[in-house]
Amino acid sequence: MNILIADDEPYMLKILQAYLEKEAFTTFRAQDGEEALHLFYTNKINLAIVDWMMPKKNGIQVCKEIKQQSKTTKVLLLTAKGEAEDEFIALQSGADEYISKPFDPRILILRVKKLLQLDSQVHIGELIIDMAGQRIFRNKQDIQATNKEFHLMKYLIANKGIIISRKALLDHVWGFDYIGEERTVDTHIRRLRAKIGDSIITTHRGMGYSLDVSHE
Repeated sequence: MNILIADDEPYMLKILQAYLEKEAFTTFRAQDGEEALHLFYTNKINLAIVDWMMPKKNGIQVCKEIKQQSKTTKVLLLTAKGEAEDEFIALQSGADEYISKPFDPRILILRVKKLLQLDSQVHIGELIIDMAGQRIFRNKQDIQATNKEFHLMKYLIANKGIIISRKALLDHVWGFDYIGEERTVDTHIRRLRAKIGDSIITTHRGMGYSLDVSHE
């Protein structure tokens, strides 16, 4: 899934990007409101994490415009303001969630997963993916997925409907410092398919793999 992070503090952007990408989300970074809206209009954004106090357009303006243009994009507003009236204004603007600074990034990740409904279980056809327990069930039977198989599935779920290259899968599942053949991805996908069924993960020749969202 694609997450837009908009904040005029470079350090905050870097921290949030690191935490989100560790959870297999794809991130887009903006340092002002106009750049945030440009990224929103040019990419499929599932969630926007927007700081209230930004140059050019503030977070409230960005939130209102996103909500006017999209019925599906969630907005989480960040702010150093902590008064009840500020929370009221934030939620009135259409924000789905509101977090005051400073905050623990781990708490933000939990809020993000809740907003995107990735906090517990994901159902795809006859499959149940237990995110917390890191297990995959098919027809209520544990398929005994390996660690790599589970994290391949998790990354595909987080980016459902998007073609993911072998290189991207290697980077996010094996790690950026992994040294090895990209074909190892094919081997693990083949083993995963043998456990979950052939039709859920689609191969795009010369491009990569995607999760077949029609099975949801």
